[in-house]
Amino acid sequence: MSDLKFLALDIGGTKIAYALIDEHGKVLEPGGKVFTPKTVQGIFDKLKEIAGVYDKGIDGIAIATAGEVDPQNTRIAASVGNLPAGYRDMAFNRISTKPVYVENDANAAMWGELHIGAAKGCRHAMLVAIGTGVGVAFVVDGKLLRGKTGCAGEAHFPVNRGHKRKCTCGLYDCYEVYASGTALGLDAKEVYADENADSHTVIQGMERGDKLAVKVFERWEKDVLDGIVGMVNLFDPEVVILFGSLTEFMNFEKLENDVNRSVFGGPVVLKRAMLENNAAMIGATIAAAQKMKGRKA
Repeated sequence: MSDLKFLALDIGGTKIAYALIDEHGKVLEPGGKVFTPKTVQGIFDKLKEIAGVYDKGIDGIAIATAGEVDPQNTRIAASVGNLPAGYRDMAFNRISTKPVYVENDANAAMWGELHIGAAKGCRHAMLVAIGTGVGVAFVVDGKLLRGKTGCAGEAHFPVNRGHKRKCTCGLYDCYEVYASGTALGLDAKEVYADENADSHTVIQGMERGDKLAVKVFERWEKDVLDGIVGMVNLFDPEVVILFGSLTEFMNFEKLENDVNRSVFGGPVVLKRAMLENNAAMIGATIAAAQKMKGRKA
């Protein structure tokens, strides 16, 4: 019997990436990226358009998406602040006649890294996905931690008491609004006193050797680290995987040393996602294949 093949999609607040991937996580065709449409109907139409290109040659569709997903892997279980209003009601099953499997993007990335990436061989692991928002996923004794509704791992807990930054969830001062790519842009605006400054301003400044840009990035990195320390103390993982394009610029050796000076359990290892930007699509595909074959993530 030939390996199962999936169209994998990674839906974020900024872009939708897609690729053709087999059940083992091998990328067969790299696919491409498109900007995420501004309306739910626009997203649905784009997903259906992409699915139509691949439909005849695949066994199913594996979707990694921002937002928490129900335990049946069929729909969004909670509102998604960085996607259009109504995204929670997206009818994923209607984009194709093939089976459609939906997974939270952080959970998907964690599952990919656990099977063929930086967390392979671990029984207890944690992943922090840094993008437009922040996603967190945990593997406990070899199984994804989902919670009663599928909403485990939401990065919406306060890290600042200043009632300063409103998060996409409607609360103030959540971890997400201090540790995401969006947060780095907010830090840049504050430090540069420039409303046009964003995360790209900081990265470009660092590449030029600008000391102020380095200061902004290190401030943001400290906020990322504070949340990691708290979650490591709660879940005691063997490894923490950081996923997202901004992790390319992070000093993992320094961060690992800083974390291990602050945690109560034994040493934890910090790693950048081995599967990089494909981690969520690969993990969603592996999980979808396992579900089709009667195994559960």
